[in-house]
Amino acid sequence: MDFEPAPFTVTSRAQASTARRKIREFAAVVVDADAAYDVELMTAEGIANVIHHGSGDPVITVRCNEKALRVEVSDDGPGLQIARRTDHGRGLGIIDELAARWSLVTDESGTCLWFEVDREVSE
Repeated sequence: MDFEPAPFTVTSRAQASTARRKIREFAAVVVDADAAYDVELMTAEGIANVIHHGSGDPVITVRCNEKALRVEVSDDGPGLQIARRTDHGRGLGIIDELAARWSLVTDESGTCLWFEVDREVSE
């Protein structure tokens, strides 16, 4: 079973809130409630990274198969342009703690932060 909602672009702070809620609601169908809230938090951190460090609007893609739920937050920026502020910098640490797997991928087309949470497989 592979399924995913269509990717969507966040072009305002109001849409960021709606995106987090929609992703949590989708996640709640395929993972337990605690993991769904973790997915929402990690998505929020990914969106915040684009707002603070990226370029262009965040594009969020959700993919799911029988083993894992994957969220990708992409933008047009080159990545790793870290602002030197003491009130920032915890987002990737949060993702590192909550995600089963994650990575930050940068190339000529932009930056993509992706993370996965494992699904419980019924036998």
